[in-house]
Amino acid sequence: MSYQRIKTKQIRIGSKLVGGGAPITVQTMTKTDTRDADATISQIKELESIGCEIVRLAVPDQVAAESLREIKKNTSIPIVADIHFDYRLALTAIESGVDALRINPGNIGEQKRVQTLVGAAAERDIPIRIGVNMGSLDSNIEDKYGRTAQGLVESALSHVSLLERESYHNIVISVKATSVPVTIQAYRMLSEKVDYPLHLGVTEAGGLWVGTIKSSIGIGSLLADGIGDTIRVSLTGHPSEEIRVGFQILKSLGLKSGGIELISCPTCGRCQIDLFKLLNEVEQELPLTEEALQVAIMGCVVNGPGEAKDADLGIAGGKGCGILFKQGKLVKKVPEDKLLETLISEINQILEERKQAI
Repeated sequence: MSYQRIKTKQIRIGSKLVGGGAPITVQTMTKTDTRDADATISQIKELESIGCEIVRLAVPDQVAAESLREIKKNTSIPIVADIHFDYRLALTAIESGVDALRINPGNIGEQKRVQTLVGAAAERDIPIRIGVNMGSLDSNIEDKYGRTAQGLVESALSHVSLLERESYHNIVISVKATSVPVTIQAYRMLSEKVDYPLHLGVTEAGGLWVGTIKSSIGIGSLLADGIGDTIRVSLTGHPSEEIRVGFQILKSLGLKSGGIELISCPTCGRCQIDLFKLLNEVEQELPLTEEALQVAIMGCVVNGPGEAKDADLGIAGGKGCGILFKQGKLVKKVPEDKLLETLISEINQILEERKQAI
């Protein structure tokens, strides 16, 4: 099944196109202190190695803004500077070579400051993301609309108007709430009013378990509506988890292909191996690849091979052992302590054979 995406304007964030039918990008935010360039560079490279396509950095002060130059020089994926209130930090970030800004123009003071900011951004073709969260609604907006989806949308549109007043249209918008229904409603309303690309997310979604569920429902529902051009999953945890969840949301909807897809059974009383431990180990050992490969981790030999018949490769547990199967057919029996090693070896072999066949 394919989803009919709502057409939006296209912008460029560094090497990535966003909107206008371009592939939906997955981004995250570093959780290091941006003033520590070495630590931030290290985390960005780690994120890039697992597929992160755009990364956002907090810029709380001038030291952080100046640190962006060193960070940008030593990394290759697009960098977005996240700035609140102080437009001078945005100007320094632009001079430091960032690829986009996240700043709300209504929060930086008089229109002359907006003109200065827009002029600097336009000169280098740098997009500005307007990011409205429920926790940062202007008091006038909140008094009029309450803490509602309409309040989020009206707030975003008020910021947009300040940029449009300067004939600036290189804009991305987000309207996030921690409430999934409010988030969905806000984005649906916004998509009917503007054709700017939309950055999707559920803000302050929570830890890995709750946050993954809330983000998957919120972001997934909107993507299924055809809404959204770039996504960020917000989790209280390592940013690599945000990237993994983001990609899985897209893959689950058929909006991104490639990579290794793991399927596994929930287990039952027939399971005689520690499948939970094995699955976690497999997830950590999987090689990074753009090749589409489905791998099954099944708890027992009774149903495993049949239920995972469409998988390219799989293992199913027995008592102190397991079986390796391909397309549902038994290949060999393997001791339990060799299952992980055997499966990873077989995956690497398949990937190498495909590489050689090109």
